[in-house]
Amino acid sequence: MRIMGLDFGSKTVGVAVTDPLGITAQGITIVRRDSEKRLRKTYQAIEKLAKEYEVTKFVIGLPMNMDGSSGERVEKSKAFAEDLHRRTGIEVELWDERLTTVEAHEIMSELGIKGGKRKDYVDEIAAVLILEDYLRANPDCLK
Repeated sequence: MRIMGLDFGSKTVGVAVTDPLGITAQGITIVRRDSEKRLRKTYQAIEKLAKEYEVTKFVIGLPMNMDGSSGERVEKSKAFAEDLHRRTGIEVELWDERLTTVEAHEIMSELGIKGGKRKDYVDEIAAVLILEDYLRANPDCLK
């Protein structure tokens, strides 16, 4: 039983999962999207990963504005979450992800990851950060 963290973006979805005990989060992949409006392949890829990792909950980053208001990306993330729950039957929780992308870039700077390579990792790292934040706030989530 694991939790899967998702950083849902217009071109990619970063994916992370907990270890079986729900203590740590590891990035596993980035699902690349052909088009922002076409999600069928994205859902299929996530469903396959959820089955492989025996996922019992999704935590999807909710990209709130810094002032706490929501915008277009929040609405798209909510619609994605609703559709994912409907397709899989797996519980979905939305989680405030403010500043995770900024933090992901800081981590890459510290690791010496430069320029174009950053886009290959940023969403996966952001998914890990979303999931780690969720785990810290919910230490008994898998018990």
